[in-house]
Amino acid sequence: MEINQINVIQAMNDKIRILVIGGNGFIGGHVVNHALELGWEVTSLSLSGNLTEQPTNLKYITADITNFISLKKALGVAKFEYVVNCGGYIDHTLFSKGGRSILNMHFIGVINLVELLNRSALKSFINIGSSDEYGNVIAPQTEIQREEPISPYSLGKVASTHFLQMLHRTENFPVTTLRLFLTYGPGQSGNRFIPQIISGCLEDAIFPVSKGEQLRDFCYIDDVIDAIFLVFNTSKSAGEVINIASGNPVTIRNVIETIQDITGGGSPEFGGISYRPRENMQLYANIDKADTLLNWGPKVTLNEGLFRTIQWLKK
Repeated sequence: MEINQINVIQAMNDKIRILVIGGNGFIGGHVVNHALELGWEVTSLSLSGNLTEQPTNLKYITADITNFISLKKALGVAKFEYVVNCGGYIDHTLFSKGGRSILNMHFIGVINLVELLNRSALKSFINIGSSDEYGNVIAPQTEIQREEPISPYSLGKVASTHFLQMLHRTENFPVTTLRLFLTYGPGQSGNRFIPQIISGCLEDAIFPVSKGEQLRDFCYIDDVIDAIFLVFNTSKSAGEVINIASGNPVTIRNVIETIQDITGGGSPEFGGISYRPRENMQLYANIDKADTLLNWGPKVTLNEGLFRTIQWLKK
């Protein structure tokens, strides 16, 4: 990936310190790697550490962000200029089926982070949001629409967004929420949609899928990382919610068939899986605000992104 040239940051003499919550995850791992490429001092906070050899400017700490005492011990009095919260996980479990723990991870965890962070050096806190926050609002989804969460996961994300915006209004907390649509690319967990389809096609397997009529918005990981690091270089984004997506709707069926074309294999059984209850059939973003505030736009087309991801999975 091409390294962003962040003039204001690179002009500073001291090394930049960044804390990445969920640094062992898909998006967090890419944030960590890009910050290391820039020569920053990186701290990755996750539920479990990384036992592999690590660079001298990378530190792993472990804590459950929903556990105040555990998190306080892990963070100590450390100072960071930048924090990226990629913590938590996508899970659409109903509240009655155990959804409280998911709600806690995505809301109580954020409250704990904000309460325990040393704010004396903090310049920017990026909260990674989700297109799921929109629920079933009409597409294309824009940041001024009232969210309609339909799961503990999406409610936790919405609650965190509003809590952090309140802190910006009342305490000038330097937060920006990037509301990501469907991010994909190398390093994504094998149980996510695109890696599952790619694996099935590479194995030339027969596998069930939905009818694939849903319109979705896919954004390649490198474009997402560009957006994250652009936030660090602009004060205009503070207190804002910004959609990060391709802005180009595509049907799930089209994505599957494109993967089939690139791999030359796979036999998806369309209609073999039912749609989720209350699933939004049209979830795609208006990205004008990202252009206006960050001068950001996606660079990697879906075909190119799928090709890169397939090549990575082949290895």
